Amino acid sequence: MTPLEAKVSVIDPISPAIERVKTILFRPFDLGKWFVIGFCAWLAYLGRGGGGGGGGPNFQHNGEARQAIEQARHFIIENLFWIVPVAIFVVALIIVLWLVIAWLSSRGRFMFLHCVANNKAEVTIPWTKFRQHANSLFGFRVVLGLIGFGVVALPIVAAIGLIVLMVHRGGPLMSIIGIVMVILVIFTLSLVFFLIQKFTTDFVVPIMFLRRERCVAAWREFLTILSANKGRFALYILFQIVIALCTSTIVFAAMCLTCCCLACILAIPYIGTVVLLPLLVFGRAYSLYYLRQFGPQFDVFSPEI
Repeated sequence: MTPLEAKVSVIDPISPAIERVKTILFRPFDLGKWFVIGFCAWLAYLGRGGGGGGGGPNFQHNGEARQAIEQARHFIIENLFWIVPVAIFVVALIIVLWLVIAWLSSRGRFMFLHCVANNKAEVTIPWTKFRQHANSLFGFRVVLGLIGFGVVALPIVAAIGLIVLMVHRGGPLMSIIGIVMVILVIFTLSLVFFLIQKFTTDFVVPIMFLRRERCVAAWREFLTILSANKGRFALYILFQIVIALCTSTIVFAAMCLTCCCLACILAIPYIGTVVLLPLLVFGRAYSLYYLRQFGPQFDVFSPEI
């Protein structure tokens, strides 16, 4: 059966994914197993987080805005002797932290996949067994991140330049249109890189796990499936949004019922991951069962694995 001929559904993997959660975490319940698998999941999702909020710039008082910009410019020029080395240090520190987190999470993704696919609570074995594959994934993610930063940074700089232009010239219509266009470009580019990262985690990593091959080779194999099933994977992404909304609602409701005590627990690194482990195992298992629908050659639950 070819991937194009396979019967693929976004609904069918739900039931086996739930059963996988029950089998791994509740049959029988073993707190030690939770903490071991939770550690692997914590590494796998290391560095992921959310945040946001905030309003846009107010151009009603252009004189004040111009004055603030000029003051900031003078301050920077007068203090370059310490701003430059501090900025270099901060940037270097951010890059080092990013590389360390990316390396650890690349290892963690194979470790967590190993635990879910084999129903085993192991750390040392998958850490060593998938070392080369994790390093390949790490290299791919670093290159992708650098490309993404370079591609997205250009329109961001353009947007900043247009905002400064609006402040100095009183907000001309063309600048507003330009900012809207730049925002659309940034959104589109961000969406593309998000999809690459999503497909890498959900499907390319399992293919690497099965074939014991490098990330680029696994991507080539996945692209043959993706090119023949664009609509199916578009539906998969949309259903992932539905799943994310449902799980977020469950977590939010639980926090409300516990008077935000759960929120305090979830804020604790690693412990929060252990508490959310059923949802994380479900998410990992769901993508694996979805991929399995394209043929037995994509079954990570096979006894031979």
